[in-house]
Amino acid sequence: MKTSVEEKIRLHRLQRGLSQENMADLLNLSTTAYGDIERGKTELTLTRLTQIASVLELSPVALLSDDALTAQVVDTPDEDAEHERETLRLTVEKQQIEIDKLRLEAEYWKRKYDDRIALELVRSIGAQQPRERIGF
Repeated sequence: MKTSVEEKIRLHRLQRGLSQENMADLLNLSTTAYGDIERGKTELTLTRLTQIASVLELSPVALLSDDALTAQVVDTPDEDAEHERETLRLTVEKQQIEIDKLRLEAEYWKRKYDDRIALELVRSIGAQQPRERIGF
């Protein structure tokens, strides 16, 4: 017998001991809006399906498939959070290196600009002095 996605969501929610109100809170929805999802009154988007699957610690495929083998539990939120923190840490570290590199490059170009201005100033001062004539 085929089970609808909405029925699967309801069954997994009940297996986890969550009420519709709990699920609604976890998904930042009103209880009515979440209830409409379970009753099939609201069209389920892929984004919302993914959020629900995450709360139920399932893969979205498990909710879409009729195969009982695909209803495997995905990584726990703690493992996901740890992985996400590590990814964010590495991203921040990479961006900090890029900022340092850009800061050094900006300093280089500033020195180069200052040297060029000084050279132009020396040249302009030298050009303003009248040349001494050598007689012919």
